[in-house]
Amino acid sequence: MPTRAAPPNGAPTWADLWTSDVAGSRRFYGELFGWESTDPQAEFGGYFTFSKDGVDVAGAMGDMGDMKADNRWKVYFATDDAEATLKAASAEGAQVLSGAMAVADLGVQSMLVDPSGAVFGTWQPGTFPGFTVLEEPGTPNWFELATRDHDRAVAFYRTVLGWEVAQTVTRGTQPPYTLLRPAEGGAPVAGIMDGSGFLPEGAPPSWSVYWQVDDAAASVATVERLGGRTVMAPQASPYGTIAVVTDPSGAEFRFRSLPS
Repeated sequence: MPTRAAPPNGAPTWADLWTSDVAGSRRFYGELFGWESTDPQAEFGGYFTFSKDGVDVAGAMGDMGDMKADNRWKVYFATDDAEATLKAASAEGAQVLSGAMAVADLGVQSMLVDPSGAVFGTWQPGTFPGFTVLEEPGTPNWFELATRDHDRAVAFYRTVLGWEVAQTVTRGTQPPYTLLRPAEGGAPVAGIMDGSGFLPEGAPPSWSVYWQVDDAAASVATVERLGGRTVMAPQASPYGTIAVVTDPSGAEFRFRSLPS
């Protein structure tokens, strides 16, 4: 079981869902992944967490008064200095949605929009490190940005999060796909895809979470039985079988089952 006590600086460290249906989301993801969920916590604006086998795997919250949920999953990246990361991001053209805000003693959170239009967060860990288990069923095993401005996005995250390019993959006429890793080295932690040829008109660039499953086709069938829908049916790839689905409220996410 791949575990970590703390994420490398710049690595994906957390994901959460802003949902318009709190009760429905708790039921849906509970049955789909076997997740348990805490009760929404009033002291944290109704935030609650999902766990798998006693380990925190994701967070979620509902509407915030007049601010209605957008039914999207969001990805957070680790930083050891939230203020410095915000300054660097702003200098590179990011929009700051919410500045560095302490969340009790858990850590410091901020939310931004990168220059290509994708929303992402940063997390400076305090007592809460974020993901501690990865690449197990019901936990994340990849993070990916689809953007219309691939080169600018790669340059932005390299500057702001200190990433290094591990590899840029090109196959025939397919658009480039860049694998990135923390400055300290190691395996890639995220990918940036040139989505200019397939992102629907008007759809913003976005970060996606891939959740590991044993059987992508069976997981897609469960999503449909629970009221979600299939965006992309399971497809084999060199990296495993992947599928794209939404929950009943329309929040999109992805499955990946590893090659046998």
